Amino acid sequence: MTAGASPGTPRLVTLDEIRAAARVLAGVALHTPLVPFGAPERRQWLKAESLQPIGAFKLRGAYHAAAVLPPDARARGLITYSSGNHAQGVARAARLFGVPAVIVMPSDAPALKRARVEADGAEVVVVGTASDERRRVAEQIAAERGLAIIPPYDDPRIVAGQGTCGLEIAEDLPEVAAVLVPIGGGGLASGVAAAVRALAPRARVIGVEPELAADARESLETGQIVRWEADRVSRTIADGTRTQSLGRLNFAHLAVQMERVVTVSEAEIAAAVRLAAEEARLVVEPSGALPVAAMRFHARELGLDPADGPIVGVVSGGNVDPERYRAYLSAPVPPEG
Repeated sequence: MTAGASPGTPRLVTLDEIRAAARVLAGVALHTPLVPFGAPERRQWLKAESLQPIGAFKLRGAYHAAAVLPPDARARGLITYSSGNHAQGVARAARLFGVPAVIVMPSDAPALKRARVEADGAEVVVVGTASDERRRVAEQIAAERGLAIIPPYDDPRIVAGQGTCGLEIAEDLPEVAAVLVPIGGGGLASGVAAAVRALAPRARVIGVEPELAADARESLETGQIVRWEADRVSRTIADGTRTQSLGRLNFAHLAVQMERVVTVSEAEIAAAVRLAAEEARLVVEPSGALPVAAMRFHARELGLDPADGPIVGVVSGGNVDPERYRAYLSAPVPPEG
């Protein structure tokens, strides 16, 4: 599925579009480091998106989407619907452009993320936990106030921006053998897969989801987008993956550019937060710890062999409430797998 895909199939984002997004993001989003994880012989690295100015990769897509808007549309203000990190990305982009922002957030969004959105000057509208409600309210407000919607993941501008993360991995580590990336709505996974598969075609791209929010795995296994109910995905501590389904564009990317999706347990996610702190000196939120969990507890299942080359896990963010983080630091560590 490419630019000439059949009718109804979204056009996939290209490497040229990702490179163009990287130019837009220069001086705004950090070129984040690859941090060694675990013993050197494991040849494992963590892509530390937790070090971005907002503490998560979402700045890449949000700023890029805002930057390529017509100036008059951007000047009227931005709006989005998000559980946290994308909310922060749009709030920060609006602040950098000097325009107003409205963020529709669910009632179960982490307090830390809401506080940081408000600190960037955005107006927060709180609704229920269902993704559909957030989107519906945002679209209504956008129509009433003439605001530009910056979607969280199902948008080529977002995918191109998030793809700059994969671009950096492939350019910094051309011999990379496998890249593990968290999946929520699929924007980051789509962009990373597009960039890595274009620049390092022999590399494996593996998605990671919580067992309690595994709609992407089910979607790829059945060949169609599968939707999980809000109360079902809300059970996971990985709040950034509580989206109810993949976006259409994201599904199109992952169906052809991702090898597979592995799921991890809640205990493994909590332990991975602890391991990232102990072995990589990184503060990582549960959603960002998903690849860490897969690398440590599912390596044999995934066939992750250091003899094949370096392995990279994308740590998508580090925005975690301090009290919860302290609890994760004492989480029991399951046996390696």
